[in-house]
Amino acid sequence: MEVRVLPHGQRLDVPQGENLLSALQQHGLPISYSCMAGRCGTCRCRLIEGDVRQAGDNHADAPNDIDQQGGRQLLACQSIVMGPCTIEIPEPDEVVVHPARILKGTVTALADLTHDIKLIRLAPAKPLSFSPGQYAMLQFTPDHIRPYSMARLPGDGELEFHVRTVAGGRVTGYIREQLKIGDTVRVSGPLGTSYLRTRNDDPILCIAGGTGLAPVLSIVRGAIAAGLSNPIHLYFGIRSPRDAYGLDWLNELAQRHPRLRIDVISTVPGNDRDLRTGLVTEAVAQDYGDLTGWRAYLCGAPPMVEAATALLRDRGIRGDHIYADAFYASSA
Repeated sequence: MEVRVLPHGQRLDVPQGENLLSALQQHGLPISYSCMAGRCGTCRCRLIEGDVRQAGDNHADAPNDIDQQGGRQLLACQSIVMGPCTIEIPEPDEVVVHPARILKGTVTALADLTHDIKLIRLAPAKPLSFSPGQYAMLQFTPDHIRPYSMARLPGDGELEFHVRTVAGGRVTGYIREQLKIGDTVRVSGPLGTSYLRTRNDDPILCIAGGTGLAPVLSIVRGAIAAGLSNPIHLYFGIRSPRDAYGLDWLNELAQRHPRLRIDVISTVPGNDRDLRTGLVTEAVAQDYGDLTGWRAYLCGAPPMVEAATALLRDRGIRGDHIYADAFYASSA
């Protein structure tokens, strides 16, 4: 079966029934992957036309995940080539490979960052390789499992997570009331596609909502550690002034990266003159009429991520240059 791969233009001879990710790897095509189980989304690509079946499909032309350009979103690790097809894989500068691992981490620090945000630091039994902006599944007990983003860098020695506790939340209630220093936590990862791309000099726009600041901190720290000179504008949206945290970290990063601009936007007005008031998307719209050529990293509640994505597309950012992992709050 002929598989045409865009944007490279290669034509591969692939046996019917071959796994798409395996076929791409065997022919030396650059594609990111991590978990190999269809969970992390790292190996996402597009089916332009042809016959590819993804795990869970009832038939080869299942209409799931049709994008705005008429292509179908696929996970290469879960896709089987059934006939001739054309697929599109991400740009080479986006490729990272961090095979997902499961390891143990020991709680070394617990701290309250705000009235409802708690910091957790773990010392992993073995180093965890990840790209800034990715996340991991944390299993505190077999019944208490949730995804949280790494806030620091893989070379820092410890993993740091920021958790917003939810009233009545089963997992966050366990974290707030029972988790203690010295406990063991199972870490599975890395996961996610909203990781720092380092092989370009495009201006960077970061939009974080609440504890979505954690991966954005990792991205900015990663940009500085990599010696990137890209301009960076970071918007941090919070519900009220008492929900602000990490401002000292942000100020320290701004001192290290002269081209980093930071705006903190509170939905509810406060007495702090350094805080802008309103929605974070409104602030971006006020500041920029044209964002052509920029790249954006978004993390926060799905409504914010969806609104920001629509705005940034309208302002000229290419859809494939908007990177987002939206996290849904859960009371389970």
